[in-house]
Amino acid sequence: MLLKIYPENPNPKAIQQVVECLNDGGVIIYPTDTIYGIGCDIFKQKSIERVITLQGMNKKKSALTFVCHDLSQLSDFTKPLDNHIFKTMKRVLPGSYTFVLEANSNVPKLLQSNKKTVGIRVPDNSICREIVQMLGHPILSTSVKDEDDVVEYITDPELIYEKYGDRVDIVIDGGYGDNVPSTVVDCTSGDFEILREGKGDISSL
Repeated sequence: MLLKIYPENPNPKAIQQVVECLNDGGVIIYPTDTIYGIGCDIFKQKSIERVITLQGMNKKKSALTFVCHDLSQLSDFTKPLDNHIFKTMKRVLPGSYTFVLEANSNVPKLLQSNKKTVGIRVPDNSICREIVQMLGHPILSTSVKDEDDVVEYITDPELIYEKYGDRVDIVIDGGYGDNVPSTVVDCTSGDFEILREGKGDISSL
C-alpha cells in the first residue's frame, strides 16, 4: 500500500500502522533526509532476507545500515566510542551521515559485515525517526536504487510504489526524496575516514 505521511507533523496513527507492519515482519520503503530507504525490523531474520534479496545483495558485503532515533541507541549495538568521535556525531546528527562503527555482539550476525562493523544513521527526517522511536529499536536501511543509468535513484514515492509496490508491504509517501546519498564516514580506526562524500558536509567533521 501507498501511505501518505506528512513530515512536518507525522500522524501517530499512520506511524503506528507502519510499526505494526514492521512487528509483523513487513518490509517498508520510507523517506530519509537523503534517498528513500528500504527497511525492516533488525530482529526479523526473514524480513532481512527479503530486503537482501530485493536489492540483489551479498549478505556479508552489503551496505546495510541501522537507522536510529538518536544517539542513545548507539551503545546497544556498537563498541564504546572515542570521546571525540561521539562528540562529533552528537554535533552533526540528526543529519545526512552514515557512521561506520565497530559492532558489538547485539548486532544480529546476519547483519555483520566481514569486518564486524555496522553503519549508523540518525536522519534529519521526522517520519523515519518517529517510526524508530515507536518501534523501540533501529530499523534496517538500504537505499532505493534505480537500474536506469541516467536516473541513478528514484525520488518520487509514487514511482517507487509503481516499481516496488508488489514487493514490499508499505511505501510511505513523505514527499519527494533527494538523489544525493549520505556521506559515509569510517570511525573504526579511532579517526574519521571519508568512504563516500555525499550530502553531509565533510568540513563539519
